[in-house]
Amino acid sequence: MNDITYPWQQPYWQHLVAYVEQQRIPQALLINGVSGLGKYHMALQFAQYLICIDKQEKSFCGRCVSCKLFTANTHPDFTLLQPEEPGKAIGVDLIRQLLGKMVLKPQYSGYRVVIITPAELMNINSANAFLKCLEEPPERTVFLLLTEHRQTLPATIISRCQKLLIPAPDSDSAVVWLQEQGINKQQKLLLRLAQGAPIKALAYAQANILEQRDSCFEEWQKILLAQSCPVQLAEKWQKLPATQLLQWLVSWTEDIVKCHFQVDKSLLLNDDLEKHLRTLAKRLDLNKLFDFYNLLLTDTYRIKKQLNKQLLFEELLITWSQATVNK
Repeated sequence: MNDITYPWQQPYWQHLVAYVEQQRIPQALLINGVSGLGKYHMALQFAQYLICIDKQEKSFCGRCVSCKLFTANTHPDFTLLQPEEPGKAIGVDLIRQLLGKMVLKPQYSGYRVVIITPAELMNINSANAFLKCLEEPPERTVFLLLTEHRQTLPATIISRCQKLLIPAPDSDSAVVWLQEQGINKQQKLLLRLAQGAPIKALAYAQANILEQRDSCFEEWQKILLAQSCPVQLAEKWQKLPATQLLQWLVSWTEDIVKCHFQVDKSLLLNDDLEKHLRTLAKRLDLNKLFDFYNLLLTDTYRIKKQLNKQLLFEELLITWSQATVNK
C-alpha cells in the first residue's frame, strides 16, 4: 500500500479498500480536493484495484492479465474522460460516446471503471447526458469523478455520488515529504502558495516559481509607482500562465488589505513580502483597492473564456495604476 499512494492519502486509500472488502462499492464516487494532492494518481490506483482479477491484501496484484492490460493503457474496461484540449469543456459528444460504450457489458470479470476529470468541466448538455448513466447505472461499472470545485457541479449529479474529500496534509508532514524529495529551502512558503498541496509545491520548487513570482511582484509595484507602462507589462504578462498570475495578484491584494488593518504577519499568505505589502497599503486608497480586487475576481473566471489575455491584463494594470491615494 505504501508504494501506491502518497503518505497523506493512506487513510483515504483504506476507505476505498473498505468499499471493496465490504462489497459496498459505489456506482459513482466524487473525489474532491485542491490541485496537487494526487487525486488522479489515487483514482488510477483504485481503478486498477477494481479491475484486478487477483486482488492482494489492500492492493492489486500487478500480474494478472487485467493488471497488465491496465498498465499498458489498453484495458477495454477502463475509460479516461477528459477535455480534448486543456481548459476546454467536456462536450456532450464525448459523453455520448461514453454512453455508447456503456451499452456493452464489461469484457473481463472485474469492474469497469470510468474516470472523469476535471468533472466540473462538463457543460450543461454533457452533464445532463451523463446523468442518464447515474440514473440507469450499467452493470459492474464505477464512475470516479475528480474535481477541485465540487460546488460548480449540478446538484443532480452530486446527489447521486458518494463523496470523498481529500484535504491538504498538515504542514509539518508536507514539509518532511518535500525534504525527502530534495527540497530544503522555503518549503512552508511553497506550500502556502500551493494551498497546502505537496505535489504542486514540489512542482513550484522544480520550476523556480518563486523567482518568477518575485519578478512579477516587482513589476506590479513599478506600475503603482509610475515606473512602468501598464500596456507594455500586459504584453509581457500575457505570455505567462494567466491563471497562476491572477492567483498571485489576488493573494497580494488580499494581503495588502490585511496590512491596511494591521493584521499580524502570521496571517499573511505572502509573509516574505510583508515589508513591501505594508508600504503599498499606506499608498493605496482602500475603496479603489476593493474595486481592483473585484475586477481580479471577475477576471479569475473570465480568463478561461477570454481569448485576448493582453487586453485583460491591460485593464487590470491600468485599474491598479489608478488605485493610489489622491489619484
